[in-house]
Amino acid sequence: MHILFQLLSSIAVTLVLYGSYLLFNIIQFRINSQIKDVPGPPSKHWFWGNMKEIMDSDAAVIHEKWVEEYGHTLKYKMLFGRERLFTMDTKALNHVLMNHYIYQKPEAARYNLSQILGEGILVTEEDKHKLQRKIMNPAFGPSQIRELTEIFVDKSIELRDVWAARIAAGGGEARIDVLSSLSKMTLDVIGLAGFNYKFNALKDDGGSNELNKAFAVIFGDPEAQKIRPWPLAQTLIPPLRGLPSQDPPGFKEAKKTMSRIGHNLLRDTQASLRHTGGEKSENWTSRDLLSLLVRSNMSGEQGQMSDDDVLAQVPTFLVAGHETTSTATTWALFALVRHPDVQHKLREELLYTLSTENPSMDELNSLPYLDKVVRETLRVHAPVPGTMRVAAKDDVIPLGKPFIDKKGVARDSVLVQKGQTIFVPILAMNRDKSLWGEDSMEFKPERWDNLPAAVSSIPGVWGNLLTFLGGARACIGYRFSLVEMKALLFILVRNFEFELAVPADDVIAKSTVVQRPRLKSEKDAGSQLPLIVRLHQKA
Repeated sequence: MHILFQLLSSIAVTLVLYGSYLLFNIIQFRINSQIKDVPGPPSKHWFWGNMKEIMDSDAAVIHEKWVEEYGHTLKYKMLFGRERLFTMDTKALNHVLMNHYIYQKPEAARYNLSQILGEGILVTEEDKHKLQRKIMNPAFGPSQIRELTEIFVDKSIELRDVWAARIAAGGGEARIDVLSSLSKMTLDVIGLAGFNYKFNALKDDGGSNELNKAFAVIFGDPEAQKIRPWPLAQTLIPPLRGLPSQDPPGFKEAKKTMSRIGHNLLRDTQASLRHTGGEKSENWTSRDLLSLLVRSNMSGEQGQMSDDDVLAQVPTFLVAGHETTSTATTWALFALVRHPDVQHKLREELLYTLSTENPSMDELNSLPYLDKVVRETLRVHAPVPGTMRVAAKDDVIPLGKPFIDKKGVARDSVLVQKGQTIFVPILAMNRDKSLWGEDSMEFKPERWDNLPAAVSSIPGVWGNLLTFLGGARACIGYRFSLVEMKALLFILVRNFEFELAVPADDVIAKSTVVQRPRLKSEKDAGSQLPLIVRLHQKA
């Protein structure tokens, strides 16, 4: 009892001391704030600031409202009244994204990711991130994605057959939650293309696969996505991280399963490559990303990653290569049911331009209207609506559009101090009327025939969009995602006709990290998009 009392007393003292330190830092940061004269909305609450407004609104809508009122560079309040800088100035965003040693992911976000992913490329910063990216880049080049396209198409055909069977059983049509189906398909794809592992998620017995089960517990269990006070406290208060965590049921066992299978996959891959001397041979057919990564790492030409760091890329592949593509394709189908003329035009191109049902990457990329539909989907429905950066040191951010501060002075730059958070508004930038025109909120694939010159200033790695970000932390797998999405749409739109199973205004976009569709009428049911799906009858 005495030992327990001492332990609790130590924890209490630690919390009081850290709380005092945190309060002092907040007060000092506010006094020394370099952005206190930047305009912005008034705080709605002493504790929440403007955060509840953001959490309760559809993605990007509240930001777009503030931009109309306060201009392209503004600030708003976070928890405890701390100020966050928000900018849709392309010159400013280019500076932030290109100077990745200065502007890094928030420490709390990296801590949360590291608990699941380890020290993978989504978590690391500075020289370690630079090394990982150099070693991983060859696995994501055009020639490698060309080799993986067969997997994308084969799994798309398997999904087609699953839906066709449901339609036959339903007497000519079926109500299908396309988000769930696409999520299973992309999980199967990343298993095979990522590390030559069969999840079999599309099969009826897919739930019997132990890695599939572990993945569902860690990433797909609704309970795991709820905000729980103790894990939140550990995230925000580093001294608490040494204490036992409060994990959802089965979480620790699922992590052990994922770690064990990951170690086995890595061991087998390394053994196979050592047998061939790290080179392709007549018998070497592995084309998965893990094999390519290990081969690149074994070459030692650019330094080497530890086995733990290589292993950390396995769950990283799962997360980054699974959720975003399935969600983006879901939003593409939503856009097509909202615009039947676009759905019809796309289907005509897919049916009559290519005679094959097994297109190559180059054939998929040769379809102009498919390309426009994909681009417009990723513009209007970017899966990740925004991200955060924190200044690692004092800096000056240049602006292309000066703002008038609270004192009436025109400013062409913003001074930020170490620790200042900056929000990078991916979705809002993709829909900015000053760049894309007054119809920027509308889904119009034809706009890609003649883009406004202003969009060339958007500092994205692909397509004049921020969807895949830009700079050294741009999405390394964007080519993978694009070709997989095109393969899915090619197979599905050729073979099926789609319409909404619910009123259009019942569908809303809700975001934690990824922006997914939900139904207002079934909020407790989680993310979903039910469509009525029928076989297309060719004329």
